[in-house]
Amino acid sequence: MTRPEPVLSVVVPMYNEESVLPALASRLRAVLDDLGETYEVVAVDDGSDDGTATALGGLRAGWPHLRVLRLRRNSGHQAALVAGVLRARGRYVVSIDADLQDPPETIVEMLHAARAGDLDVVYGVRADRSTDSRFKRWTAAGYYRLMRRLVGKQVPAQAGDFRLLSRAVVETLRELPEPAPVLRLVVPWLGFPSGEVTYHRHRRAAGRTKYPLSRMAGLAAQSVTSFSAAPLRFATWLGLAGVVVCGLLVVFTVVAWSVGATVDGWPSLYVAILFLGAVQLLCLGLLGEYVGRIYTVVQGRPAYVVATDTATDQDADGHTAASRGVGGPTALADSLR
Repeated sequence: MTRPEPVLSVVVPMYNEESVLPALASRLRAVLDDLGETYEVVAVDDGSDDGTATALGGLRAGWPHLRVLRLRRNSGHQAALVAGVLRARGRYVVSIDADLQDPPETIVEMLHAARAGDLDVVYGVRADRSTDSRFKRWTAAGYYRLMRRLVGKQVPAQAGDFRLLSRAVVETLRELPEPAPVLRLVVPWLGFPSGEVTYHRHRRAAGRTKYPLSRMAGLAAQSVTSFSAAPLRFATWLGLAGVVVCGLLVVFTVVAWSVGATVDGWPSLYVAILFLGAVQLLCLGLLGEYVGRIYTVVQGRPAYVVATDTATDQDADGHTAASRGVGGPTALADSLR
């Protein structure tokens, strides 16, 4: 038997967050219990290898609103986020990280703003990032400037994955063919009525960051290549620039030869070969990024595979928890939803 649809779903992707779970559960439950609305908390365990799964099981024993969605392997923050959002059942769906840098108390403001303004999307916008390192603030600012130039000004600055979505937005996301869309870009692109709620970003409550420089760079690359062909145009312009420079070098070489100023000639030839080789390799690398994405889509592999979902023994599509747990065709098809 499927439970009644809750008013609010709160999706929390997490990976190795055992140390922060007690504080998260305490603050989040206090906020949601006082809200006076039916709710569910969808904790997406992204293949944690610490005690996160055990801790979630213990919390769920005393918190019936907690729903644990466990992925078979670590699929990445964005994939875990998409898995939780697409499987959430609430009329409104809020996504928030587990580290408590985004305050759960802001969820109340988001819900009120959505209802008062009849909004489908409410972004949590960071008004203060003083708790982040200078390098983190600098790279984040660069990321948002780049995304706003590529996607458009509808992408709110300083808005990460802390947002509220209506059921209409979630259903639209479910229809997209992308197995793992970057929600912070796709959601603004959809064009639903939106608003903002500002908040002050806090320090991580416990544990270590799960977004080191390598993952930040990976997110930026995924964002650019999944949402813009600008790098391909950059490769084209770079190739044209290389042709112009080589043309100038040819003119210079002819003039030097005509006045008898050529001696060995190998330095200019060496530089020209290096320059052309660098341009060609860069262009091939950019093309490879897009070809790689095409290859991934053609393969049809899901971005994540769900192992278990504690919500019900049978979901709305009639797939049992046991069939989802085997990781066969049923699980793969369900993961692509």
